[in-house]
Amino acid sequence: MAEKTRVVILGAAGRDFHNFNTYFRDNEQFDVVAFTATQIPDIEGRKYPPELAGKLYPEGIPILAEDDLPQIIKEKDVDLAVLAYSDLPYEYVMERSAMANSAGADFMLMGPKHTMIESSKPVIAVCAVRTGCGKSQTSRKIFRMLRDRGLKVVSIRHPMPYGDLVKQKVQRFASYEDLDKNECTIEEREEYEPYIDMGGIVYAGVDYEAILREAEKEADVIIWDGGNNDFAFYKPDLYITVADPLRPGDEISYYPGEVNVRLADVVVINKVESADPYDIEEVRENIRAVNPTVKIIDAASPLTVENPEQIGGKRVLVVEDGPTVTHGGMEYGAGYVAAVKFGAGEIIDPKPYAVGSIIDTFEKYTHLEHVLPAMGYGERQMKELEETINKAECDIVVSGTPIDLNRVVKVNKPIIHVKYELQEIGKPDLKDVIEKFVKEKGL
Repeated sequence: MAEKTRVVILGAAGRDFHNFNTYFRDNEQFDVVAFTATQIPDIEGRKYPPELAGKLYPEGIPILAEDDLPQIIKEKDVDLAVLAYSDLPYEYVMERSAMANSAGADFMLMGPKHTMIESSKPVIAVCAVRTGCGKSQTSRKIFRMLRDRGLKVVSIRHPMPYGDLVKQKVQRFASYEDLDKNECTIEEREEYEPYIDMGGIVYAGVDYEAILREAEKEADVIIWDGGNNDFAFYKPDLYITVADPLRPGDEISYYPGEVNVRLADVVVINKVESADPYDIEEVRENIRAVNPTVKIIDAASPLTVENPEQIGGKRVLVVEDGPTVTHGGMEYGAGYVAAVKFGAGEIIDPKPYAVGSIIDTFEKYTHLEHVLPAMGYGERQMKELEETINKAECDIVVSGTPIDLNRVVKVNKPIIHVKYELQEIGKPDLKDVIEKFVKEKGL
């Protein structure tokens, strides 16, 4: 018998597990000797459990730190390194290739053919060119459009398995009790709560074939609500990609965001109300250069602020959606914009008040100066976020996260919440796109 190809999969507890499940699990040509982990804290040191890894891995598969990649390749005699996570500048991707090649291994990026799962129900995929472009509000608007037509709609969210992977194999969220029962982190709640607030159902987990089969039982249409700038796990009937003119050029310089632009049937250029017209035009030209026939929709994300009069003249701590301002690379988000718009007297620097892993976050993401990322990848980090907020010398907190922070942290100062929904500008718009989709699918 030929020797198996020895594989290490580079990931962040999402795409890496999916690629393994769809291609490597039960594939006797390969021996996956390890996963590596980055971006997300406290992932390394665990195992991908045997209950999920299949019959070829009765001991499970170790998850190691990506920082040790060259050593892992040499010590485990790795033949092939597979990069399987997202929101990466091309220079970073090729640096990982150089690390793998110089240690003796081949380097691989997997595409849709071997990783997209087909559904028995129509699928709309909503993806993006970067984290923080506006996928979630786009997905929610599509959800409401379909439901208003009397259709049963289920959203499936890109994975965020930060807890017990076996328990998180297939997760269904339809109530706040479901969030509490599953001990959801802040990052998970940011994605699930808005659907629950609309009376919707959202699935997530680890095994996305098993998740899909459960969702199909109660759906006429499935929305793939992507994460970061990853491409869809499911083969879509309609592919929508969201672009961000506040980061012009990223749509053709980040992996795998450009994949989403090239795959798209529709690109939504969001945030046009706050972007420079020259940057909007640059994004439009870049999209046309790689996907000349794509339909482009312009859109805004106007803010809604509860009790905005309380912001004026106050010392404000701004808390933003974590992924958007960390590996998404944004210096600020909706919270900061609202604080400025409504006349905050001072936006304080959160760094002097940071504790524990929040200090590590600021050291890693040095572009952050005026906002506190809502880091909460586990109970310990949520407590550290709580302590940081409570230590901060300010009058109020302005929160740009999609959730009610009061549900997950106990803080000693008022929190003003900022919300934002997608609003298309001109024609074509999403209504045109969805009406055509519904008609073509006979829904």
